[in-house]
Amino acid sequence: QVQVVESGGGLVQAGGSLRLSCTASGLTFAAYAMGWFRQAPGKEREVVSCISRSGIGTGYANSVKGRFTISRDNAKNTLYLQMNNLKPEDTAMYYCATHSRWWCQLLRSDYNYWGQGTQVTVSS
Repeated sequence: QVQVVESGGGLVQAGGSLRLSCTASGLTFAAYAMGWFRQAPGKEREVVSCISRSGIGTGYANSVKGRFTISRDNAKNTLYLQMNNLKPEDTAMYYCATHSRWWCQLLRSDYNYWGQGTQVTVSS
């Protein structure tokens, strides 16, 4: 049984930083690409970032490029999202998901296992 668990969310002031973590078990973590998504109230879930199985290939939504950094530690089955210079518009529930292939993809399709999310709130 695959389990995906996010952590690290919280309340932070604009300009601050947070690091999200995501652990995945029940699958060969190093075999699959991973992604971060977010969903704000009243809005659709959107992709934030993705990373290939090796960690070499990465992708970012334009809204977070230059501020967020995705990384992974395959030895620890853990995915990270370092978020710097946070803005109020970054406020959302953040989700981690496993991809069904090894390459990074900035599309919601083909992500098959999802966590319950961790809330990020950025105050102005």
